Amino acid sequence: MTDTVADWLALVDARHPFAHAQSWDHVGLQVGAPDDPVTRVLVSLDVTSAVVEEAAAQPGTLVLAHHPLLFRPLPALTPDTATGRVVLAAARAGVAVAAAHTNLDVATDGAGTSDPVVTALELVDVAPLQTDTETARERKLVTFVPTDHLEDVLDALAAAGAGVIGDYTHCSFSTPGQGRFRPDEGADPFVADPAGPSGRTVVDEARVEVVVARDAVEEVVDALRVAHPYEEVAVDVYPLADTSRAGLGRRGRLPEPTTLGAVAERLRDRLPAPDLRVAGDPDRVVETVAVVGGAGDSMVDVALAAGVDVYVTGDLRHHVVLDALEQGLALVDAGHHAVEVAAMVPWIELLRADATGEGLSAPVVASNVSTRPWSDLPPAGSANG
Repeated sequence: MTDTVADWLALVDARHPFAHAQSWDHVGLQVGAPDDPVTRVLVSLDVTSAVVEEAAAQPGTLVLAHHPLLFRPLPALTPDTATGRVVLAAARAGVAVAAAHTNLDVATDGAGTSDPVVTALELVDVAPLQTDTETARERKLVTFVPTDHLEDVLDALAAAGAGVIGDYTHCSFSTPGQGRFRPDEGADPFVADPAGPSGRTVVDEARVEVVVARDAVEEVVDALRVAHPYEEVAVDVYPLADTSRAGLGRRGRLPEPTTLGAVAERLRDRLPAPDLRVAGDPDRVVETVAVVGGAGDSMVDVALAAGVDVYVTGDLRHHVVLDALEQGLALVDAGHHAVEVAAMVPWIELLRADATGEGLSAPVVASNVSTRPWSDLPPAGSANG
């Protein structure tokens, strides 16, 4: 039986849940249909015209990329933009395209985009640099229900998908208490008892707490409002800190203190990082390291707050680097491409292993197209043939 795009999306989601992606990110299927057949999975850091051409050489190829092809909304799907041209080329060639971006960044199985630096530097005592509540899959929903309607509301919440913890469903916690309110003119309160001497009506209620998947919050709240007897329903939704080891970036310690220059040389030797740059005294002795694969410009403050000696990332801007140096942080810009393209290797191995376990037959192969945007200049003074 031929694999489908849906089969491969489910496989990726099982290992690197799309729900772990940042809210601003665009992951999952971007071109194609879930029932499209898949005869080959082509893994690439980016999706370019050359990658699409490579994929089109074999019908039924799914391009599985790290960087989303459709990252920003297109005002029109025309060849007038670079992205539009690539999307049209993929659609016309029957090439499906999917992306695993920030959900892969936070992976803890060796395929995370910070892991190549962790491996190259042999860091120990490794932990996430930032555990972001936005990356957590779950939220906590809290509401208040009159006790004689508690079971009906709990059933409605469960039917909408709330209260799932591992292999258990209908999970909830409730505590008894009293709710108080004073209806204004025009209100139609469910409780018809007259207000007490204070003018407030007192109702026996239960505080209800349930966990809700991040992408199901709206549906669960709608179900709550339908099942709840009150015309105005009090509901709070809290982000939950991710208590797993998933998180953006990594921080750790070198096996032994060494110089900043030695750290940079090790990265240049062990990663495809010809564009590597160093900011700080190469002879400075460093021991603690923070890492963010890809573009980590926005995480410099997080690295500073972590108190590390050196920060390794890509796409660092001039003034950001100057400010970080003033605050005592050394930096290594290994290039956006170098760190993340190295992460594609373990990702491919994991995809192959998972596919075997799930009985999927399409081979997983690495793209032969280099998407490194920079070219190397010949040495100064050399002839140009």
